[in-house]
Amino acid sequence: MTFTGRKTLVAAAVAVVLIAGALLIRPARAGDDARPPGPGERARAAVGMGAPAAAVDLSALVADREKWLAGHADDDASWAVLGSAYLEQARRTADPAWYPKAEMALKRSLEAHPAEKGNFDAMTAMGALANARRDYGTGKRWGELVRAQAPKRWTAYPVLVDAYEGLGDYKAAERAMERLVDMRPGLVAFIRASQVYRDRGWREDATMSMEHAGGAAKAPAEKAYVLFRLGELAWERGDEPEALRQYEGALRTDPAQAQALGGRARVLAALGRGGEAVRDYQMALGRAASPQLSLELGELLESLGRGEEARAVYGSLAAQTARGAARGGVNEELVLGRFEADHGEPAAAVRRLTAEWARHKSLPVADALGWALHKAGDDTAALEYAKKATEQGLRLAEFSYHRAMIERGLGDEAAARRHLEEALRTNPRFSPVRGPLAKEALAAIGRPPAGGPENMQPATPWVAPELPKPKPVAKAKGR
Repeated sequence: MTFTGRKTLVAAAVAVVLIAGALLIRPARAGDDARPPGPGERARAAVGMGAPAAAVDLSALVADREKWLAGHADDDASWAVLGSAYLEQARRTADPAWYPKAEMALKRSLEAHPAEKGNFDAMTAMGALANARRDYGTGKRWGELVRAQAPKRWTAYPVLVDAYEGLGDYKAAERAMERLVDMRPGLVAFIRASQVYRDRGWREDATMSMEHAGGAAKAPAEKAYVLFRLGELAWERGDEPEALRQYEGALRTDPAQAQALGGRARVLAALGRGGEAVRDYQMALGRAASPQLSLELGELLESLGRGEEARAVYGSLAAQTARGAARGGVNEELVLGRFEADHGEPAAAVRRLTAEWARHKSLPVADALGWALHKAGDDTAALEYAKKATEQGLRLAEFSYHRAMIERGLGDEAAARRHLEEALRTNPRFSPVRGPLAKEALAAIGRPPAGGPENMQPATPWVAPELPKPKPVAKAKGR
């Protein structure tokens, strides 16, 4: 061995001894634990930033905090965590009974540590709770209170984005979203960005932001939620194979995802697989009794000629909304108005949705109110709301169809034809009931006559005008 080789071996040995000594001498730290976080820890991290959490993790967190608080009733932070966990349980199960429990826990937190002294976790969760109940005015007040006291606290901004969108203040929602992305780019921010872009009609940006959210997602529940939302975006643009792929990916990642089951049922119905679609809707409702899914199932059963079953589903929808209002304080006026307009009393739908419009001037409420007015026979008033729903950027086949039928009722066949074509171009199978009606209406209107509208044709043949002859220009002297 050469002298240089011996020096290399000695240096390596010294380095090993020094590293080993450092590891022996340095005391252990909390971050040195290589074990993965437990279910309760995972759920606590998720609910702390407003992200989806797995059902088993939520159950572990709820049990842990309830046991702890039985002996430490003055722990405001644990009450806030427990309230947020109850709220996430409500989101996953669509069970309104969780909302009063969440409110009770958050109020206990605020009693132990009042809002005036900066209990931001409980205040933020109260805003999220109000939004979940579709009380967007209260959600806005809580979010703005947190922002006023702690402008750099990023968790206030998801609450504000949801509240502003629910109130129909889309410019404020966009500003809050941009601030959130600047402060804390990640899963929650990218989900809200996709939501804002979708409502502006920027489909590519919405999809890209949701894909960024998928890259930031870590837990299976988070990834499943992102896949579900990607499926929704694909469905809205009429890409059924892509939507089905995303919904099935969500279900493989989190089999308890009731929303993804409902989405898959919607696509299967569009593909003509009605029996499988009914099965998926029923499974989804068994996991989360959502009034919106009940309405979709009822309309699918109607389209399949199973009217008696559809009426039974509509009866359960009414019971679900009544239970949600009574037990959880949940505002279901929008879905009830849509149901009444198409399957009940249009006049009752107009009254219900007019009151909802006074509270929440959002695009979905504008569309529903316009459609209810049309069904009640007032197309002139209906058109004003249909315009509000369709002229701000959001592109949904259902909204275009509603506007087209209102315009047809007013005798404006050209506008009706344009919006029917837009609806069928956006998503030709957007509804098992109204999709076929859109095709029938477009066929009945027919194509415009050749040569353009009559008022664009000249009354007399065109004659070239006589133009004055140009005068000769006098030449300057000396040239």
